[in-house]
Amino acid sequence: MNNFTFQSATRIVFGKDTECLAGTEVKRHADRILLHYGGGSIKKSGLYDRVIASLNESGIEFIELGGVQPNPRVSLVRKGIELCREHDIPFILAVGGGSVIDSAKAIAAGVPYSGDVWDFYSGEAKIEEALPVGVVLTLPAAGSEASSSSVLTNEDGWYKKGTGSDLIRPQFAIMNPELTYTLPSYQTACGAADIMAHIMERYFTNTADVDFTDRLCEATLKTIIENIPLAIRNPEDYAARSQIMWAGTIAHNGLLGTGREEDWASHAIEHELSALYDVAHGAGLAVIFPAWMSYVCQHNIPRFVQFAVRVWNVEQDFLNPERTARMGIEKTKEFFASIGLPVTLEQLGIKDDRLEEMADRCTNEGTLTRGSLVKLGKSDIIEIYKLSRE
Repeated sequence: MNNFTFQSATRIVFGKDTECLAGTEVKRHADRILLHYGGGSIKKSGLYDRVIASLNESGIEFIELGGVQPNPRVSLVRKGIELCREHDIPFILAVGGGSVIDSAKAIAAGVPYSGDVWDFYSGEAKIEEALPVGVVLTLPAAGSEASSSSVLTNEDGWYKKGTGSDLIRPQFAIMNPELTYTLPSYQTACGAADIMAHIMERYFTNTADVDFTDRLCEATLKTIIENIPLAIRNPEDYAARSQIMWAGTIAHNGLLGTGREEDWASHAIEHELSALYDVAHGAGLAVIFPAWMSYVCQHNIPRFVQFAVRVWNVEQDFLNPERTARMGIEKTKEFFASIGLPVTLEQLGIKDDRLEEMADRCTNEGTLTRGSLVKLGKSDIIEIYKLSRE
């Protein structure tokens, strides 16, 4: 196990009707905020009215900025930065899923920064100061409600990149599983793939002697695998929705990566799909992750065997461990398909004509490698895209 420092400062307020505590939670930090959200879904569901009522009851003044899109855009972030500066806003409340939260984090980092906010995502600057952020979560998937990371899309060239700092980890996250009842089954499934990918990016490691966090990863994966079909079958299954929502937070708050080297190649490879084709991140991961697993599994067969046996209950073939490993990969792909997700580039509507371009973008024209389980260059990533076709 590697040395590590772990701190998760996000206050979790979990359960039924907790969105009505938004004003109380905000009041701990500020009396004036930017209220940040996406499209019309929070207004149609009545969530917007409940949050506004709570803010008014606590005497919180607010400026609104809606319009966050999936794969959130830097152009709206820049608008939010200007609003916060103009109105001297000291706090941001994000009401939505990962895209809204990531957008709020970017605004929070951009307000005190003298340069352009994209500098944090292009690697030209590090976050040294940020406004505090709070969250009312509506979609368990990205785990951004308790993470230190944010991902943005730049329309100038359609680049999708991430940044991270504990300074943008939310101060609190209000999490009511009832708010996920109205999610379409496809969004629920995409969320599942995103959560599972966050876990697997940490699980597939070369670090030895990490059995405790292995077991935590496996338990979180099995929780998603068991509860997602229940939530799809009965969208108002509170027990299933609760398990999924809490697992999504644990998957990406840093706990499961303690003491171990993490990979993150699959996320980088998928970001090119989301950037160029605007596909749902979870759907892209459902396509990319099994292909990545197939390409790299021979590097660490025992770990992939462990994954197959412990997560998917595959009977271990001691004479042919690679067969066991590949059965686990196939089980992963079958699960994604069973909950209605695409598992090939063709199903995403993506053709073969830009595979090399995506690999170039992913590796900065071949000058970078991705991942740590196996360091992947441009040619490796092209092969993974090719495996994703089938």
